[in-house]
Amino acid sequence: MLIVAIAGSGASAHRRDEYLQAARLAIDPHRVEIALDLTPGIAVADEILSEIDLDGNRSISDREEQSYAHNLLRQLVVDVDGVPRGVALVDSVFPSVDLMLRGEGTIRLRVAASFPRLADGRHHLRYSNANRPDIGVYLANALVPTSDRVAVTAQRRDVDQRDLAVDYVLFTGSAARTVGDVALGIAGLGIWIALLRWCLVTARKTSQRC
Repeated sequence: MLIVAIAGSGASAHRRDEYLQAARLAIDPHRVEIALDLTPGIAVADEILSEIDLDGNRSISDREEQSYAHNLLRQLVVDVDGVPRGVALVDSVFPSVDLMLRGEGTIRLRVAASFPRLADGRHHLRYSNANRPDIGVYLANALVPTSDRVAVTAQRRDVDQRDLAVDYVLFTGSAARTVGDVALGIAGLGIWIALLRWCLVTARKTSQRC
């Protein structure tokens, strides 16, 4: 997927005492999926690890992964047209403890929010992340939609990029097919005109009827 817009300077690296939290939003007609990558810098890695490794054995169990992921989801807000939508965990991948303590480990969460059928036309989606604002730095971008029914028209972020607002337009499937049919019709007309011109030129040269 391509990213509609990328904002913010210094996005390629973060300081040792920061917790980088980068979100990529994929908007579909009835769902938004969020890929959230969380990378603690080396100076705060031990603090973040203590929130995950609850028994302190320097090993992250499946239960601890799930607990941390679900606690973090409570810090996320997604609403569509002003209506809050519940966010569910789809998948999670945690790095090794060694990688995390070196400031090189990234926690990867995939979450999603579903919503009922929306009317055609303009819609507004808001994403907000309130996780660890004391050490967090944030990035948020909407991806180019994979569905031809969705067109992202604008993105707005606050200074910290903790909040992302996305304007998008939803088209019906029949409308998309109509646009495609019109395009095919125009292409067909162009071919017919080209054949007619060729026929007329040939007729003039051969004195035959087209």
